[in-house]
Amino acid sequence: MTDMDDAARHAAKMAKKKTARDKIMATKTDQKGLVIVHTGKGKGKSTAAFGMIFRCIAHDMPCAVVQFIKGGMSTGERDLILDKFSGICQFHTMGEGFTWETQDKSRDMEMAAVAWEKAKELIRNPDIRMVLLDEINIALRYDYLDVNEVVQFLKDEKPEMTHVVLTGRNAKEELIEAADLVTEMELIKHPFRSGIKAQIGVEF
Repeated sequence: MTDMDDAARHAAKMAKKKTARDKIMATKTDQKGLVIVHTGKGKGKSTAAFGMIFRCIAHDMPCAVVQFIKGGMSTGERDLILDKFSGICQFHTMGEGFTWETQDKSRDMEMAAVAWEKAKELIRNPDIRMVLLDEINIALRYDYLDVNEVVQFLKDEKPEMTHVVLTGRNAKEELIEAADLVTEMELIKHPFRSGIKAQIGVEF
């Protein structure tokens, strides 16, 4: 087979694929605000969610972030948003650190409840097009919040075109069932297991 034959076969194959793809895409006409869950043991849940927040910022779409667990440590995404994009993206760090650091369940539950009230306020505002609930799945896992209340609120009170992104490992089945889009990050290798600590630009 000559290079010309191979190129012609490839072109024909791609043309057939494009026709099939265009046919499928023609049926996808609806739009709606999505409930999006990023979960799993692998790295990248919050990273992917912040990627969508920055897309919203780039499109001049008002958005907001509520961090349920992470405390006041400086992170690249928070510093950038507060410094450059606070006019279009609200940022609320409501947690006081990971549960193994605080070691105070009643305090963690209190802070999770305050964060959830802020989240509901932001989600109810139809002008805000995306709300990221960072690490809420951890608060739900430890029953700091009632997953059924969260699911019912998203079903009953989320504006039609608002996207809500919920991150954190161990997402509860009730939330997964209610979501429109669920991605599970799978851990294959991680430098932490080789003694490498979290590093600027990669983890924060």
